[in-house]
Amino acid sequence: MKPEKILYVDDEAIALKYFERLVGPLAPVITALSVEEGRAVLREHGGEIAVLVCDQRMPGERGTELLRHARQYHPNIVRMMTTAYSELGEAIDAINTGEIYRYISKPWELESLRADLKNALELSDLRAERNELLHDKLLAQQGQLLAQRMAALLMVSAAVQPQDHEAALYRFAQAAMAGGPVAPAVDWNRWDHADLQQAEARRGASVAGHVRDWLQNFGARHDDTQALNALAQAVGGERLGDAVRLPGAEAFTALLGAAVGETATGAQCAGLAWLLWVGGRAQVDAQADGWRVTLAEAPTMPADWLADAMERLGGHSPG
Repeated sequence: MKPEKILYVDDEAIALKYFERLVGPLAPVITALSVEEGRAVLREHGGEIAVLVCDQRMPGERGTELLRHARQYHPNIVRMMTTAYSELGEAIDAINTGEIYRYISKPWELESLRADLKNALELSDLRAERNELLHDKLLAQQGQLLAQRMAALLMVSAAVQPQDHEAALYRFAQAAMAGGPVAPAVDWNRWDHADLQQAEARRGASVAGHVRDWLQNFGARHDDTQALNALAQAVGGERLGDAVRLPGAEAFTALLGAAVGETATGAQCAGLAWLLWVGGRAQVDAQADGWRVTLAEAPTMPADWLADAMERLGGHSPG
C-alpha cells in the first residue's frame, strides 16, 4: 500500500483543527498533540504516512526529537517542520543535519502551505517508486545469486562425488524449495561484481572441502540403518523407525541462504554431503511437527529440473 497520509504534530488543539481543515482536501490527515503521541502514531501507522509535519516548540520534547526518530525508524517519510519566524535558526539547523526536507513558517499562508505539502507528497511518491524499483532489482539480483549457487553446487558435487551427483542435488533442490523462500543476505552497496564473484568462488571451494570431509567421515555405506543413523548424527535429527525427523529445513536451505562473504560451515554442508553419500536415494517431506527423511528409490529427474529449481528458488515462479 502506498503511503498517502499526512501526520501533523502540535500541542495546540486549535492548530491541529485548523491544519486538518486547510489540508484535508489535499490528503488524509492524522494529528497528535505531543512528540510521545507522534511516536505512537508512527508505530501503528508508519506505513500509511507519506509526510510528517511537526511543530518545533512544544512542552517537553521538541519537534526535532520526533523528526530525528522518524529519520531513524521511518526514513521514507518526508519530514517537515513548522515554526515561528523567531525559530528559523533551529529549522535551518534541522535542514542542514538532514532531519527535515524543509520548514513551513508560522503563521501559515494557505496557498504556500498547500504548495509545500503538495511537493512533499510528490516527493513521497517518487521515493515509493524508487524503493519499489530497488526492491525489484534486489529480488532479481538475489535470484541470480541463487542460480549461481545452484550451478556451483552441481559442479562441486560432480567433482567430489561423480557417481549419482545429479540425483543427489535434485533431491537437495526439492527439499530446499519445499523449505520455503531462500534469500541470501547481501549488502549490495558493499559488494561490486568482481568482489562478489570472488567471495562466491571461495565459498564454493570451502563447500567442496567440507563435503569431501563428510564423505570420508561417513565411510563405506552398508545398509539403511547405518545411513539413517549417519544423517541423524550429522544434522542433529531424531531417528524414528525407518525415518529421521528434523525440526526444520535448515539442513537443506542454509547452504543456499547464507549471507555473501560468510564462510561455509561443515553443518551447512552436511545435508548435501549425506544426499551425495546415498546417491540421492532419499525423500524429504514436510510434516506437521517437522521434516521427515526416508530412504527411497533413485529419483526420476526432468531434463530441465535445474533451470526450474533456479527460477523457483529465486522467486520467479510459484511453487
